[in-house]
Amino acid sequence: MPEELLVSHCAPTLAGLKTANLFSCSCPCPAQLAQEVTRLNKQLNSKGVCVQVLSNRGKRALIYVYRPKRLEKDLNHPDTLCFLKQCGYQNGCALDLVQQLQEKLCESQDFPHEIGLFLGYPFEDVQVFIQNRGCNCRLCGYWKVYANECEKKRLFEKYSHCRNVYCRKWTEGLSIQRLTVAG
Repeated sequence: MPEELLVSHCAPTLAGLKTANLFSCSCPCPAQLAQEVTRLNKQLNSKGVCVQVLSNRGKRALIYVYRPKRLEKDLNHPDTLCFLKQCGYQNGCALDLVQQLQEKLCESQDFPHEIGLFLGYPFEDVQVFIQNRGCNCRLCGYWKVYANECEKKRLFEKYSHCRNVYCRKWTEGLSIQRLTVAG
């Protein structure tokens, strides 16, 4: 997994602006990917960031980059916990819930759209996305927006600016560890 993918897809999380990001990458060798994830975790865990392979199907892997403390806070909201329970999750800490998400991704043919809650997307957008099966959104950006589109448009612009800056800094030679904000 090239670090360039991590910087390009996860800059808002590395910068501490967002709870988590997710991206897909080529995975011709699962053992090599596992070594890369271990190496990245050694660099980033001290900054409050974790990297995890959520699924590995065929020659593609789904990589989850997240801030565990922020995720715990996000997932502990009563509405979120209730909604996740309706989606089949058992109560537990954030890491338990991530494990359950990972199992759903590996065992089910259906994509678990509640994954948006694990990415720090607003509850109302995730809930309405699922209810509407992805239709009738008011804005499409980093996720499909169903409420407060002006506020979220500004947030999307902030994420895009962060991504552009991080990609430029990485190209200029700044390491992934130096780009990651402690949190």
